[in-house]
Amino acid sequence: MINAWSLAWEVLNGTMDETYPIREDVPEDLWDKKIDTSVGAGNTAMNWSTDQNPYYEDDDGLDYEIDLTADVDDQRMHHFTNANSFYNDGWTQQYHQEQLDKMDYEPKRAHFYKYHEEDILKDIEEYVSGTYQGHYTGNSHEFRKVQTIDLMASKDLAASFCQANILKYGSRYGNKDGKNKKDLMKVIHYAMLLLHFDGHYSQPSMPSGNIDLNMP
Repeated sequence: MINAWSLAWEVLNGTMDETYPIREDVPEDLWDKKIDTSVGAGNTAMNWSTDQNPYYEDDDGLDYEIDLTADVDDQRMHHFTNANSFYNDGWTQQYHQEQLDKMDYEPKRAHFYKYHEEDILKDIEEYVSGTYQGHYTGNSHEFRKVQTIDLMASKDLAASFCQANILKYGSRYGNKDGKNKKDLMKVIHYAMLLLHFDGHYSQPSMPSGNIDLNMP
């Protein structure tokens, strides 16, 4: 599919002329022909007969005017370009690669949920996402993705810290501030982090360390 990102990628790689060569085989009688661009013109807007237009083809029944995947393709190309750009720092490349990987992920949902699982999963996702803008993240731009637990991980303390907090907030639930939903959110979040730092999902990933101190 041709879009702004695909064209930009070709320009950056110097392959624009090779991939999209200028056509020189258009008959002179078709030069400067005005094309009907009015609404509803569709793919047969020229309205020329086969004799007049050698490139005319019968309607194949497909609607090329509407492409519901265009936005998704643009997002994919955006993340692909930034994940592979030499102009971006390591963290930026890593972020866009992660977003690219997420676009290929399709969550499995059962149609027979009856214990509010779908609502709970949604709440967990929103809660976890909120921690990345919380007060435990770095303040300056170059440390925007560094959390306190990353420092613990550098000293091999993260897994024990997570397990201790599972016990802490699990014990606090129902005893302090009543049956506080947020305590359970923290229990689940720390359990997720423990799955990560204990290597249940391959080797825990760490920031690349490619930090540009000149970034604003």
